[in-house]
Amino acid sequence: MLAILIVVLVLALLITARSIRITPEWRRAVVLRLGRFHAVKGPGLYLLWPIDTVAMVIDLRIQTTSITAEQALTRDTVAVGVDAIVFWQVVDPRAAAVNIIDYAQAVERVSQTSLREMIGGTALATLLSDRHDADLALQKAIAAKTVDWGVAVRSVEIRDVAIPAALQDAMSRQAQAERERDARVTLASAEAAIAAEVEAAAAIYAQNPVALRLRQMNLLYEMNKERGTTVLIPTDMAEALGRAVRDGT
Repeated sequence: MLAILIVVLVLALLITARSIRITPEWRRAVVLRLGRFHAVKGPGLYLLWPIDTVAMVIDLRIQTTSITAEQALTRDTVAVGVDAIVFWQVVDPRAAAVNIIDYAQAVERVSQTSLREMIGGTALATLLSDRHDADLALQKAIAAKTVDWGVAVRSVEIRDVAIPAALQDAMSRQAQAERERDARVTLASAEAAIAAEVEAAAAIYAQNPVALRLRQMNLLYEMNKERGTTVLIPTDMAEALGRAVRDGT
């Protein structure tokens, strides 16, 4: 009787020792019992009985998938190449193990098709200027397809949008033409403001000849001071300046 008890205890210890499992903090074990889903185990220590099997060990950390679309047509029929990164995470280990065979591969393929769909529904100008909105639209499109797999899409970032070289040259010329147009408009506005100030000054000098003469003297003085040159003044102008000075004093 004692021998049988010892054998039973030894077998129990062996079974218990073989049943002990440990998973790290970022992983979960999907356990089946007699072929049916039983529980999600972890993190840390858990027991796996002989009638249990681990169907899959799921990593719950955020993962990244690079996607590329080459020669994809935008809504305005421009062929572009787009590179993006998808940040995703498994939030339901049971769904990821039971509802799909390879969730990581499925996320990649769904992201590829969603990227092409997004490009086809977006104009080139919007894709280049409002990249943040394109990121959000792509994130929502991918998340709607992966929710049944227990996968949440955290964010999508478009890294690069490549356009044909000929179109790049055309856009560069257009941007340069727009900058030149803006510069000319600014210059014309400045000249109009200067003309208005000159007109106002002319009206003041027309009403006050003495002020005009003094201004002329000041200009001659400034010219001689800065350049160090000798300025020849016509006789009539000199006499007028003299009279202006005498009348002013």
